[in-house]
Amino acid sequence: MSDNSTQFDAPGHAGTENAPAATAIIWRTFWVLAGITAVEFALAYFMKAGGFRTSLFVIMTLVKAFFIVGEFMHLKHEVKSLIWAIVVPVVFIVWLLLALLTEGGHIFELR
Repeated sequence: MSDNSTQFDAPGHAGTENAPAATAIIWRTFWVLAGITAVEFALAYFMKAGGFRTSLFVIMTLVKAFFIVGEFMHLKHEVKSLIWAIVVPVVFIVWLLLALLTEGGHIFELR
């Protein structure tokens, strides 16, 4: 019997010549996320509770979320039209949730 299997090589995965660059990107991502988390922890420990602190937490959490989506989900390496096709609906859904929560809270004040 003859072996008719075909050998497929994936370009870009043939060797480990890209391993140091990929490792550096992972470590850079780790240190950026660890730094933002350390700042969040310091703010939680030293800053008094209030709207400003909450706003800072929301902003830093969004920065971390965008960084994670860009790096680990490889969204920053995609074409711009795909990025917009994902980001725009997410922004509208978040806006819808905030609007519904705000209006839902006001309906109890009317009764």
